[in-house]
Amino acid sequence: MLWIQSYEMSRFSVSFDLNIPAFEEQADILAEKVCLHFVIGLTDSDVITLAQNCSNLKSISLQLKPVSCEEPEGSIYRTPLTDESLKALALGCPLRCLWNLGITNLVHPYFTMEDLPGAALAEIMKRITRTSDLSSLSLVSKRLYTIDAEHRSTIRVGRGLWPAKEALLTLCSRFSNLRKVEINYHDSTRGDGNQIDNQGLLTLSTCCPLLTDLILSFCYYIDDSGLAYLTDCKKLVSLRLNSAKNITSSGLLVVAIGCKNLSGLHLINCNKISGNPEWLKYLGSDGSLEELVVKNCGGISQYDLLLFGPGWMKLQRFVFEVSNLYNILRLRDPSFVANYQHSYDFCCESLKDLRLRGIATVEEIGLRSLLGKSKSLQILCLHFVLGLTDSDMITLSQNCSNLKSISLQLESVLGVGPQRRVFRMLLTDVSLKTLALGCRMLQIVELAVYSRHTPYPEIGFSQEGLATFFQSCPIREPVLCGVNIFDDEVMKALSSAQFLETLKLMDCNRITDAGMRLLANSSSLVNLTLQDCRGFTDDGVSEVVRARNLDSLIVQGCRVSWKAVKGAAKSVRYDRGGEVQTA
Repeated sequence: MLWIQSYEMSRFSVSFDLNIPAFEEQADILAEKVCLHFVIGLTDSDVITLAQNCSNLKSISLQLKPVSCEEPEGSIYRTPLTDESLKALALGCPLRCLWNLGITNLVHPYFTMEDLPGAALAEIMKRITRTSDLSSLSLVSKRLYTIDAEHRSTIRVGRGLWPAKEALLTLCSRFSNLRKVEINYHDSTRGDGNQIDNQGLLTLSTCCPLLTDLILSFCYYIDDSGLAYLTDCKKLVSLRLNSAKNITSSGLLVVAIGCKNLSGLHLINCNKISGNPEWLKYLGSDGSLEELVVKNCGGISQYDLLLFGPGWMKLQRFVFEVSNLYNILRLRDPSFVANYQHSYDFCCESLKDLRLRGIATVEEIGLRSLLGKSKSLQILCLHFVLGLTDSDMITLSQNCSNLKSISLQLESVLGVGPQRRVFRMLLTDVSLKTLALGCRMLQIVELAVYSRHTPYPEIGFSQEGLATFFQSCPIREPVLCGVNIFDDEVMKALSSAQFLETLKLMDCNRITDAGMRLLANSSSLVNLTLQDCRGFTDDGVSEVVRARNLDSLIVQGCRVSWKAVKGAAKSVRYDRGGEVQTA
């Protein structure tokens, strides 16, 4: 055994300095265990010599103390040994000995963050996502403070920024490489006074030349003049305006003209944007926009969006939501021509994600025309689209064979029956059949039916139609919502679905314990969510969780006890009457 501790050998090798027989003559016979603890001057060459001559080595203990080294960024501490030592030990020991080679205490824990190279520190700080943690870490030392300033690419500020103008200038001056900035005053009010205004956008455009992503939420003191400063942000790619009450169409036109690289635009609750749609026409003619999201902007109608023209060609994601359906029934499409299906002459072959909510298309087809023009469509959400019929689903299935996800949230409408007026769904089994035949890649399906006027509307989907639909497509994640629609027959079809992995049931009161027991036969089921379903009890759920090895189980507002679900999956969340349990 060779044990060397706290010995200085800055100029000589181990063997000469300690008058030990030369390794090349005797060490391969004598040394089976070597301990080198805090040996000053130990280098890779010493370990290489050791590995070349100690063929019987079975155990080695290295306790190393960092030494000071001069680097371009300043003096740093590092261990004297490198990967070369490890490589030499691995190659120098025969295979029969390597199995028993124990390397213990390879590096003694006498390091601080300061001892790491700058690149390693930067990589560590990139992996810290919480702003508060980054800020705390940067206060540990000047070096960390500097690295944080150089590599911080994202900041999110709001009400806590005080005083707003001066603090923003300080932040932008310190973090010169910012790429994403979010300014959010959600918890603030117009009367607070301490908000970033137009001058703040001037600061961003001046101090953040790399800015690519800007989010402005509830910024009451920013108007069109402030948006004009963004034209100096030549790298701006994404702009999101949420509740920007003073932004108008004129400001958007300035952005459209000046920000040539803009590829994403989100407008949410911006009610002053109305009237002149020139900004939309300009963005369409430029053709650079890939994502357009418009939610609850009362001055922007679906018929304005049709003026996007050539811009539809490159657009990949489009979201349009209207909060008040009844306010838009008076709107009419100025380009509508009765019995002329080609009145909307544009192409959107790049569109992959389409989400429409609350639009009314009775005679004028409007944005429903997108269903027949989006050949690359993969994700579709149609929520409370007034005027949606089986013919639209037929058009969809004939043109969107790549569709992988569809969400249909339907509301019954008033119609005339044989004897009286009734509330009924406009979609029928024809829609389910055509989707099953034309969209063979469907994996995620949401079917939700709501009725505000009667609990028993006329349902267009039959149990046979639903069963055929679920068995014909490779559906992996179905979501079913409807008080009096889905029953045990549907559960029978779901349980035989070959690819079923995740199931969510909401307001499905006609599903009983018998229907739940059928899920025990679903071999691929790993995630189950049950919400406000009052038709089954502990008996049905218990049989499912016993038969299936679930990853997650969520039970909320059901007639099921905590005892029945406790420990039933790797992750369990239970909520009944405000009593929340997790496991």
